[in-house]
Amino acid sequence: MKYLQGEPQNLPGNRAQFAGYQASHFQFTVEQGVATLTLDRPERKNPLTFDSYAELRELFRALAYADDVKAIVITGAGENFCSGGDVHEIIGPLTRLDMPGLLAFTRMTGDVVKAMRACPQPVIAAIDGVCAGAGSMLALGSDIRLGTERSKTAFLFTRVGLAGCDMGACALLPRVIGQGRAAELLYTGRSMSGPEGERWGFFNSLHAPENLLAAAQAFAQGLADGPTFAHGMTKKMLQQEWNMGVDEAIEAEAQAQAICMATNDFHRAYHAFVAKQKPVFEGD
Repeated sequence: MKYLQGEPQNLPGNRAQFAGYQASHFQFTVEQGVATLTLDRPERKNPLTFDSYAELRELFRALAYADDVKAIVITGAGENFCSGGDVHEIIGPLTRLDMPGLLAFTRMTGDVVKAMRACPQPVIAAIDGVCAGAGSMLALGSDIRLGTERSKTAFLFTRVGLAGCDMGACALLPRVIGQGRAAELLYTGRSMSGPEGERWGFFNSLHAPENLLAAAQAFAQGLADGPTFAHGMTKKMLQQEWNMGVDEAIEAEAQAQAICMATNDFHRAYHAFVAKQKPVFEGD
């Protein structure tokens, strides 16, 4: 994979270790099963470039095979999350591309969200300050969002003459905050404050800026210490059941739960309960 220059250690059965992965366009660390991905251009409010989009896409695709990553935190350096596509490095060049080139770009950006949703690990976004454009879609593509009172989330595509339907926004945002509220944000491109975002269900909780990353990592650690195979199944069901009727969803959940009942973690939980102990899950 071109953008995975850090060469995660390959293991049998398409498994890989990512603790040694050296990202090229952001910071990436792994500790006790939690990967922290930090967009790291604080002087520009952490904008994305063509290359960082591509590396994010390839990394999230590859994390589906990670043995040592059980949960993922995505955040921004400094006091902002992500200001979207870099005006000089993306927006300007886009004005000079032909239609095939434009479509290749928009498909690549959408593939980032697809990869985030497809990887089995829960993704927790820690969002402080500016969270705009493509940055708002990285937040929306995450499973859990923690913010601050000074968070400013804007799906500002219409502000630059584009439709408010970028990277899956019209599918994802109504499911998170409701159709009417999503329509308002996507038509106007206005900023949603931290308290408003928490009230509307976009943010799961708000934290002091200095405590935000630690809160996100603690949340992720709690998930990483849990039955991670079952978490992956939960994430898959949350995504797939959008396209199912109720009867089909109940059958899919019956099959998913039967699979989880065959795991060692299910048996560990039972034996721990009988022994009046706290279960120690291992993800298998």
